[in-house]
Amino acid sequence: MEIFHIARRADWDAASAAGGPYEMSTRGRTLQQEGFIHCSSDETQVEAVQRAFYADLDDLVLLEIDTERITAPVRHEAVGDDVFPHIYGPLPLSAVVGVRPLPANR
Repeated sequence: MEIFHIARRADWDAASAAGGPYEMSTRGRTLQQEGFIHCSSDETQVEAVQRAFYADLDDLVLLEIDTERITAPVRHEAVGDDVFPHIYGPLPLSAVVGVRPLPANR
């Protein structure tokens, strides 16, 4: 199964350069601060999250994540009227099967 995570390019590049893992939860908050890494189930959720929380940023990448390669629990949890996947642990670089730039103002 594939899920998605919006990352600032600098955060992803730093994790990649260090050999991982990636430990940013959401904009300006780490896994340690939040308790999990926020993700999206599909492109529709990605677009809504980007508009709501990242609209003023243009240095974003979308991480495409293979959940079969994650050892931490992935829980699908209700947030408002929707259900989002959350990774309850660090994201190993090997679970990221694709990285692509996100266009600004989606």
